[in-house]
Amino acid sequence: MTHYAETQFGFEFGSAKVQRQVSDTKKGWIVLGLETPKHSDGKAIQVYVTKTGKVRISDHRGEWIAPQES
Repeated sequence: MTHYAETQFGFEFGSAKVQRQVSDTKKGWIVLGLETPKHSDGKAIQVYVTKTGKVRISDHRGEWIAPQES
């Protein structure tokens, strides 16, 4: 059975830990953190979501750029 637990600001599922890091309810944006055993201690993945649904993903190296559509 896969481990699952709710935390104060998110949840743990298997080896993944997802939690809200910061948000602004007036402006409608949120930053979620995703940690795994291979992505922790400053190497966690951050997912920034705007109120319009735009998503930006980054880690300790910077923002991930989506590939060009062909």
